[in-house]
Amino acid sequence: MPEKYSFKTFPPSRIATFDIFALGLRKHHISALLECDVTLAREKLEQLKAAGTHITFNAWLLHVIGKTIAEHREAAAYLYSKRRLILFRDVNISVLVEKEVDGHKVPIPLVIEKAHEKSALEISGEIQNAKSQPLSSKDIVLNKKPGFFERLYYYLPGALRRAIWRWMLRRPRFIYGKMGNAVFTSIGMMGRIDGWFIQRSVHPVSFGIGSVIKKPVVVEDEIAVREMLKMTILIDHDVMDGAPMARFVKRLVACIEAGEGLGL
Repeated sequence: MPEKYSFKTFPPSRIATFDIFALGLRKHHISALLECDVTLAREKLEQLKAAGTHITFNAWLLHVIGKTIAEHREAAAYLYSKRRLILFRDVNISVLVEKEVDGHKVPIPLVIEKAHEKSALEISGEIQNAKSQPLSSKDIVLNKKPGFFERLYYYLPGALRRAIWRWMLRRPRFIYGKMGNAVFTSIGMMGRIDGWFIQRSVHPVSFGIGSVIKKPVVVEDEIAVREMLKMTILIDHDVMDGAPMARFVKRLVACIEAGEGLGL
């Protein structure tokens, strides 16, 4: 007689995801659910591809995000004390790259350092190299080999693991060195979904990239079919007030819709 249920073992790297989600619930993030017209940008990417230069859509988005954060550094600042923020000169973005670990596909962070100084092509190459990099179940972040205490982390009880996370988050320079000051996750690449996902994060600013959907929109008082990107941004209200937050989002959307950084 067949069993009515089965068990599935997940890789240890998933444990960090559980802890980040639990700590992310404690953050005072404001969620911005956006639609960006990426028709022009995708046309430029296709033209570059036809000319022999292949840049992925996500790599270009990371380039634009890095440049925009560099103009609005407070968006990626950490709370240093009750009255002070710490703003880092460089924009280091943690990107979730899907890798196969012990037969399971899991998201593993890759930190794109100095994203504001890199071209979309450079970022695209860095991500492709990371995808081809061998990975073991003990690795936590791509391109950064874990030390003894990081490997020990997997075997600790949940309460102690989250206490360690809280200790790290009170030390922004330490956490910045490990995981940067922004995070980018592309959920929409798994299918065309006409809606938004609201992710959780411990970073001051987090970008959840959804699907690109063709839909009719009003352009210069006329209805046209455009390619619209669904995007969710989480911004820590402890480090950024509403008005500068709105200016940051407005600038980012304008850069995305203009296809900035594609050189055409």
